[in-house]
Amino acid sequence: MDKLDISVVVPLYNEAESLPELAAWIDRVMRENGFSYEVILIDDGSSDGSWNVVEELKKQYPAIRGISFARNYGKSAALYCGFAAAEGEVVITMDADLQDSPDEIPELRRMILEEGYDLVSGWKKRRHDPVGKRWPSKFFNWTARSVSGIKLHDFNCGLKAYRRKVVKAIEVYGEMHRFIPILAKQAGFRRIGEKVVDHHARKYGHSKFGMERMVKGYLDLISVLFMSHFGRSPMYFFGSLGTLMFLVGGGTTVWIIAEKLWKQFHDLPLRAVTDQPLFYLAILAVILGVQLFLAGFLGELINRGSSERNKYLIDKTL
Repeated sequence: MDKLDISVVVPLYNEAESLPELAAWIDRVMRENGFSYEVILIDDGSSDGSWNVVEELKKQYPAIRGISFARNYGKSAALYCGFAAAEGEVVITMDADLQDSPDEIPELRRMILEEGYDLVSGWKKRRHDPVGKRWPSKFFNWTARSVSGIKLHDFNCGLKAYRRKVVKAIEVYGEMHRFIPILAKQAGFRRIGEKVVDHHARKYGHSKFGMERMVKGYLDLISVLFMSHFGRSPMYFFGSLGTLMFLVGGGTTVWIIAEKLWKQFHDLPLRAVTDQPLFYLAILAVILGVQLFLAGFLGELINRGSSERNKYLIDKTL
C-alpha cells in the first residue's frame, strides 16, 4: 500500500451526534486537496451509541478506521492507540466535538513538510468557551510555558500536527496528553511551532471539562518534569536527598552527644540530650533520609522491572 499523506486521529467519548458531520467535513477537505488519508476514530468507552455510528460511517467512508475500548480509559490512552495505528506521513489530532476545524489541516501539513517543524500546535486565540474554562486555562498554559521553556500559548489544544516519527517515538500515558509538546522535546524533537486556529462553539452535547482537570493538570506537569530529569534513575533524586538528610541528621546527633560528653568531662552545666528539641529533629532527619534512600532504591527496582504500562482492553476494531 502506498504511504498515506495524512492520518487524522480522533479520540471520542459520547460524541454520536457530531461524528457524521465531522467525517463529512474531513472527507471534503481531503478530497479538495487531493490527499490520501485515513481517519482513526477511537471510541473511549462511549455509552451513547458512538461506536454504532462509527460502524455506519465506515460503510460510507472507506478511509475510516475504528478502535473501541471496552471501558473509558481517558484521552491519553486513546491517543496512544491512535498513534500506534497511524500510518500517514503527517499525523493530525483533533477533538470530535466539531470545535476544531478540519479546514486547518492543509496548512498544518504544509508547516510540517515545508517549514520543517516536528510538531505544530493549534492556538485557540479566540475561544468560544465560558470564562470559568478560559481563565484557568490561561494560567495553566502560563505555568507550563514557564517551567518547560516551550513558547506555546495553548498546550491543551486538541488540534495538533506531527511528523510521523514523533508520534512513534513518544509514549503518552496517564493524563499526559496535555504535555505532548514537552514529551516531544524530551525525545529530541525541538522544532515545535504554533498556528492560530479557528475555534467553534460546541454544537452538540456538553463539555467534559471540570475543575478537577486543572488540579490533575498541575499534578501531571510536576510528574512530567520529574520524569524528564529522574524518570530513568529515580535514585539520583531520592538517593541524593535521602543521603543529604541522613548526613545532616546524623551529623547533628553526633554533635549534640559530643557536646554533652565534652561538658560532662569539664564539669560544665548541661542538659539531657532527650530534653533538647534539636535532638528529635536530627533523629527525624535520619529516619526520613533512610526512607527517601529506600524509596529511590525501590524506584530503581520497579523502573528496571516494570512491564508495559500502556495496556488497554480493546473491544472492537475496524
